[in-house]
Parts: sequence; structure tokens; C-alpha cells
Amino acid sequence: MAARLALLVGLTALSYPVGLLLGQPWILPALNTLPAYLAMVARLRAGDRRGAVIAVLVWAAALAVFGTLCFSLWPSPVDRVVLNGPAYRDEIFAWICAGVGREGDPRQFLPQHLLHLVGFVALSLLTASALSILMGAVLMNYMGFYVASLARAGVPAASVLLLGWQPWAICRVAAFCTLGALLAEPLLSRVAGYRYAGLRSARPLWLLAGLGILADWLLKAALAPLWASLLREPLCR
Repeated sequence: MAARLALLVGLTALSYPVGLLLGQPWILPALNTLPAYLAMVARLRAGDRRGAVIAVLVWAAALAVFGTLCFSLWPSPVDRVVLNGPAYRDEIFAWICAGVGREGDPRQFLPQHLLHLVGFVALSLLTASALSILMGAVLMNYMGFYVASLARAGVPAASVLLLGWQPWAICRVAAFCTLGALLAEPLLSRVAGYRYAGLRSARPLWLLAGLGILADWLLKAALAPLWASLLREPLCR
């Protein structure tokens, strides 16, 4: 298992320089996604649902680390390559500096989060999570682009490290990774022809995913204003 996860991390890390060199916006998330999807499918077909969830979680952590590093250190701007990267960066920077935007207001961000959740579940069920995990890579990349933009804007490295990836975003990513692995099985088991125990057999994992989604909403509502205030001085001075 450790060797397979190490290979997954290595291929995910390699996908960034290759994708950035090719310079096509949709190629980067496709390259990001391929090793994770193959690893997840292999674990599910082997009856190792827990291993599939772990593989996708490790992949997401690798995206956060290597995506942020590559976007920070790449010698030329990557704005054109990262889908939604500049728009998301501008939205979050405006929220931090001027208090403009939905980040700190549950009445604005909850409808968006619910829409994303419904869309993710639908894509997972309809495509055995192929498209939902691809869209997850897009999301991870534009979030990593925002964190890298903090560094490029001169925010001290300690602040970027501690405040760049918000705790509520980490909870959301973990929950969606778990959902992606679980919701792939209804269709995947039919296509691949393996025995499937049903969604109810994964109750502990469903519970963890639900708790992650709830933690995302509660932590964002409680901590987002504090997060903006801590970043305002180093970013907006």
C-alpha cells in the first residue's frame, strides 16, 4: 500500500511541471486526475473501499502541496493555465482587503456550497466519479493558485503556510474525496462487473464525509472574518 501511495504522490507531483509546460488549461487537471482515478478504481475493484478513500485523500494532499509550490516557483506567470485561478484569487483578495464578497457571509456562501455538493454528487453517480474528481482537481488548482498568489504578493512565508489553506477548505476537500470514492461504486461495479456491497455498507465513511461538510460550513462561518483580518495587513498594506 505504501509503495502504491508513493507512486501516486510521485505521478501527481510530475503532472504539474508537465501540465504547465504544455500550457493548455484542461490538460493540467486531466494529468492531475489520471493517476488518482486509476488508483481509486484499482482499490475499489479489489474490494478495498477504505484504501480507495485513503488514495484519494493522499492525492488531494499532494495536489495542495505540489500545486501550491509549482504555482509559486514557476518562472513565468501561470494565470492562463490554471482554470478559474485569477478569478478566484481576485475574489478572495477583494474579500480580504475590502470585505467584499461572500466568504464571510453564510447567507451567500451556503447556497453556493450546496450547489457544488449537489453537482458533485450527480457527476459522481453519472460518471463513476471520473468527472467529479476532474472538477475536484480544477478546484484544488485554483485554491492552490490563490495560496501561491499570496506568496507572490509578498505575504511572509509563515503567514502563507499557516493561513493560506483554510481549515474549512481542508474539511471540504476531505469530505468530497470520501464522497467521490463512495459514489463511484454504483456505476463502476456495473461496468467492471464486480460484487458491490451497497452504499449502506459504508456508513462510517458516510458519517465522516457528513461531518467534514458540516465542519466546513461551521468553521467558515465562525473563522472566515478572523482569517481575513490576519491576512489583511501583510497582503493589503
